[in-house]
Amino acid sequence: MSLFSLVGNFVHKADKGTENNVNIPNVEPGSDNPNSVKIPDGLYMGVHGVGAASSSLAPQAIYNGGYTNAKEVKLRIANGGAGQSGLIGAWANAFIQDSVRNGEEPFLVAWYLGDTTESLGLLATGSVDIAVTYNLAAEKQSIDTQAATKRVYGFRDHFLLVGPKSNPALLELKDDILIMFNKIVTTGNADIAVPPADRPPTRFLSRFDKSATNIKESELFITIGQVPWALVYSKWYHQYPRFPLEALEAASLLSEYTITDRGTWLSSPKSVTGNLDIFKAGSDDASDPLLNPAHVLLSSKANSQNVKVCEAFMSWVVSEDGGQKVIANFEKNGEILYSKAPST
Repeated sequence: MSLFSLVGNFVHKADKGTENNVNIPNVEPGSDNPNSVKIPDGLYMGVHGVGAASSSLAPQAIYNGGYTNAKEVKLRIANGGAGQSGLIGAWANAFIQDSVRNGEEPFLVAWYLGDTTESLGLLATGSVDIAVTYNLAAEKQSIDTQAATKRVYGFRDHFLLVGPKSNPALLELKDDILIMFNKIVTTGNADIAVPPADRPPTRFLSRFDKSATNIKESELFITIGQVPWALVYSKWYHQYPRFPLEALEAASLLSEYTITDRGTWLSSPKSVTGNLDIFKAGSDDASDPLLNPAHVLLSSKANSQNVKVCEAFMSWVVSEDGGQKVIANFEKNGEILYSKAPST
């Protein structure tokens, strides 16, 4: 087994939550946890059922690279899916180890759970130093507004269209992704008008939470001229604002189609994935609509005392001997989850 799949060996327990609690953000109405960070008012409000005004966010996990004498958090990273899969922890542990070999004293890295919108919101206020996100337009806005000073290509994840084995929309592997979405819309509407007696109805589960996945599925619906979220009678369109692992589990239990990503798929148990089939998977082709590129952004308001560490991470994460080596070796259930960033 790869070193980089053994994230749990180097987890320092946070005051609230550990790496084992990866589905719900550790939002606190008020906190004396020294590693909690301020949430911009409204950023987490309502979407995941948490987040009153003036709330704080405690780390989902804190990593020590195996150095139990490490005491100080010197790098704060916000991310959703790659944190849930364990990649952020693998990056953190390897970065700490490489830094110590290069003369740094042992330190800690904290991971804060947030989707792309939430992670960029935390980055903009300096609540975190680094955000790992998945939407080019939102990332460009972060750079253009000077919320971020640097953006690098971290790795390539890949979106998947998955759904029930009964395949009520009659998707065919030869179909492209837009034809598949058209079939889901057509059979979904038909099944509402005349409920099928011999099979489950066609339904689509949407993350509906401003995440990169939600943005991607919305782009696909809009491309075929559909906006099912605008119609109260689109009962086949199931709005389920949860993080990736929870959303995939719900789609499995409810026999619904959904967009997920390869990292989430391989991080989920067989009890979840065994009820579903993959109908379309993204590739590394830059023109593939199901490619899910992950970029790493550095906050313009990163902790001034730890700027050296933050900047070192930005260089390390794109290095072939650093972050890219972790990507190439990071696996779950014997499969590599992600692709390295493309060569420039």
